[in-house]
Amino acid sequence: MTNQELDLVVLGGGGHVGLPLALAFADSGWKVGVYDIDRSKIEQIGRGDMPFLESGADELLPRILSAGRLELSADAEMVGRTDRLLVVVGTPVDEFLGPSMTVFEHTVAAIAPHLRVGALVVLRSTVYPGTTEYVTQQLAARGSKVDVAFCPERIAEGHALEELHSLPQIVGADDDGAAKRAAEMFARLGPKTIRTSSKEAELAKLFTNTWRYMKFAVANQFFMIADQAGVDYGNVLRAIRDDYPRARDLPGPGFAAGPCLFKDAMQLAAFTTDHFPLGQAAMQVNEGLPAYLVSALERRYGTVRGKTVGILGMAFKAESDDTRASLSFKLRKLLTWAGARVLCTDPYVPDDRFVPLEQVLAESEILILGAPHAAYRSLDVGGKDVVDVWGAMGGGIRL
Repeated sequence: MTNQELDLVVLGGGGHVGLPLALAFADSGWKVGVYDIDRSKIEQIGRGDMPFLESGADELLPRILSAGRLELSADAEMVGRTDRLLVVVGTPVDEFLGPSMTVFEHTVAAIAPHLRVGALVVLRSTVYPGTTEYVTQQLAARGSKVDVAFCPERIAEGHALEELHSLPQIVGADDDGAAKRAAEMFARLGPKTIRTSSKEAELAKLFTNTWRYMKFAVANQFFMIADQAGVDYGNVLRAIRDDYPRARDLPGPGFAAGPCLFKDAMQLAAFTTDHFPLGQAAMQVNEGLPAYLVSALERRYGTVRGKTVGILGMAFKAESDDTRASLSFKLRKLLTWAGARVLCTDPYVPDDRFVPLEQVLAESEILILGAPHAAYRSLDVGGKDVVDVWGAMGGGIRL
């Protein structure tokens, strides 16, 4: 193992947030270390093979490896070879929909013995308000004399390599020195920085994701109201949006899923004294959409028992291979419980339980669009019944 100095180490650097970040900094000329405990993923990346879809990364990763600017390790000793550590770890909610601090307790225990005196530690993952202060205190209690900042990721998955260079970077720090160092680090990528305290930055990130989640909930609730009234919601949306600027930000209906939006709304609910009823209501609407679709089919057919239903797209969003928290899986479960035979397919997601698109089209009586991949737009379905709340298959919003 080399002891060469590293300009930056990304802890959790093999994931959807960490790896594009590592590649972007390496592309800027830095020598970057990727530390991830998933050894199989480290080996895959080392072969120049991206473990997930990310625009531009398939070409960038081999080039960075060939240039010798990316080093990969599953051992925490790598942390001791840099003055800058970016921490990108998953931040789940627990079984009671409250924040889980266990991941940060483990992270602090893993990195504290290796941190250099005076190192900069930047938290990147979306966190419960107060986490940055907590990590700072825990590191100090273990004798680590470091600067700590919170610089939340703001990219859309799949577009990280573009947006890391264009979106302003929030720098949350309670110490001017830590803020200055973090701002200088991100200046290598080009975006301007916005200074806040650590808790202000933590809330800014949670508010951003929760606002998106709530807008999707409004869209889905409007869709359900129109459907129950027997009204074509596509025409309603057209009437609202057409040449009317104050309604341009109203999204269309669809599954609001993925690893962030639900989780972050629940973290905000746990943080507030009134339990954030608006966020809780948004969760009920968005999480309830799959059940609404099943109920609508049962009203139409009397029952879905014995029918074959095909779900087109199992990723949580279009042109992605990420299935984390995808509501297509919830839909599959509800249909199965209702007695349907369910066939699933997705052009990006490898899964032994899925079948080819051709089989889904041939054998299904009902087709439901789960993820609006481009491959399903204007798809010839042979006259089959289609449920498309996204309005992405060319026939408008259909239920």
